[in-house]
Amino acid sequence: MRIVIAGASGLIGTHMSATFRRAGHEVVSLVRREPASAAEVRWDPAAGQLDPTALTAADAVVNLSGAGIGDRPWTRRRVEELFSSRVDSTRTLTQAMHQLDSPPPVFISQSGSGYYGDAGNTVLRENAPQGAGTLARICGEWEAAAAAAPPGVRVVVTRTGVVLSRSGGALGRLLPLIRLGVGGPFGNGRQYWPWVTLPDVSAAFLFLLESPLSGAVNLCAPEDADVNAVVAALAQALHRPAVLRVPAPVLRLVMRDLADELLLASQRMEPARLSSAGFRWQHPSLAQAAEWVAGKG
Repeated sequence: MRIVIAGASGLIGTHMSATFRRAGHEVVSLVRREPASAAEVRWDPAAGQLDPTALTAADAVVNLSGAGIGDRPWTRRRVEELFSSRVDSTRTLTQAMHQLDSPPPVFISQSGSGYYGDAGNTVLRENAPQGAGTLARICGEWEAAAAAAPPGVRVVVTRTGVVLSRSGGALGRLLPLIRLGVGGPFGNGRQYWPWVTLPDVSAAFLFLLESPLSGAVNLCAPEDADVNAVVAALAQALHRPAVLRVPAPVLRLVMRDLADELLLASQRMEPARLSSAGFRWQHPSLAQAAEWVAGKG
């Protein structure tokens, strides 16, 4: 397949591009700078600029674009950037598709578990309602922009959970602390994190390229876990203690809105549609995931 990827330079995009190429697919990356090779095409999503011919003969378009959610404090300007970097890039892609007589047959656009807001202990399948909060609004607008693809395009929006990797990503700040033996749960630790390993994210996208699924797909591991369990599993795999809990008031003081929506929100998400479609995880259990993160799996 010829796959065009927006957001290929990030943690997920880099791993996914390599996964696609190992599977024998051709990957074309959309970049904001001058292209460095024939495998890159320049675009300007903020200005809505993309030459539609970049999508000609593409078998699929994968959209991973978006500014980092937890990279900076949520000032008003930063929140606007979180919205625009996702919605504008998605609209630019769908508008380019509309200009083609034969648009790419598949469009997979990233979304997030934040769509569901803080849902407590409720089990969240894909038919669960949209929640409240900034992340829920971002994901809702992001998914609506993807749904504007031309008729006949199979659109998939992946509500991806907390991605576990060996460096960077959701564990970028927590993992080094656990390795030093000074990390611990956030708040009371009873909030659910819909976790998934980086290899399983790439494998799921590869699976979705060829499966008949469309619409919303929860992308997380089949084993649910709260923050206490996630941190304990990582600490055990790394042979380190994890007893220094960070109280919720301290998190709110330091991170403000980020604390409630990123670290303290609970999303007990279930990958119902992926499971029913026959997807097989490389790391279905938290113990396996922790071993992989620790470099043992």
